[in-house]
Amino acid sequence: MSKREKVQKTNAMRELDRAGISYEVREFEETDVSRGVGMRIAEQLGEDPDSSLKTLVCVAPSGDHVVCCIPVACEVDLKKAAAAAGEKSLSLMPIKDLEAVTGYVRGGCTPIGMKKPFPTLIDETAQLYDEVGVSGGRRGLSIRLSPDDLVAFLGATLADITQ
Repeated sequence: MSKREKVQKTNAMRELDRAGISYEVREFEETDVSRGVGMRIAEQLGEDPDSSLKTLVCVAPSGDHVVCCIPVACEVDLKKAAAAAGEKSLSLMPIKDLEAVTGYVRGGCTPIGMKKPFPTLIDETAQLYDEVGVSGGRRGLSIRLSPDDLVAFLGATLADITQ
C-alpha cells in the first residue's frame, strides 16, 4: 500500500502492522451484503473466488464461538467444522449478535482483530494459494496476505470445512 493512498486503518490492519505481517489493501464498491456478495467482490477485484475467504462466526452448544473462513463460493459444513473444532455441533451465529461479539458488522467481519480471540478454522484449500483475501474490517475493504501468515497470526487450524 503506497503512502499516497488515504485508507483509514482498521483494527485488522493495526493488528497486522503490530505483528510485522505484510498485506495489501484493496478497496471496492459494494453496499449490498446479500447472498453472493463475496463472489461479486472477487469478480470486481479480479481475484480468484477460491482464494477470497468469507468469515462466518459459529456458536457451540456451550455458547463458545468458533470462527470459520471459507472460500466465498462455498458453504460451510457445520458437521465438519464442529469435528475440526472439537465441538459436538455448531450453528451459525445470528447476524444481530455479530457486532456485539466480534466488533465487526456483516459484510466487514474479518478473523483479524476481533474483540477477543476465538478458535479459528480456515478451509484447507487456502494453502493452495500464495495469497488469500479476507475482509479488511469494514465494508468496502479487503486485505490480501499469505495464508501461512494468516494461519500463524490467528493460531488457526487448517481443515476441510466446506460442503
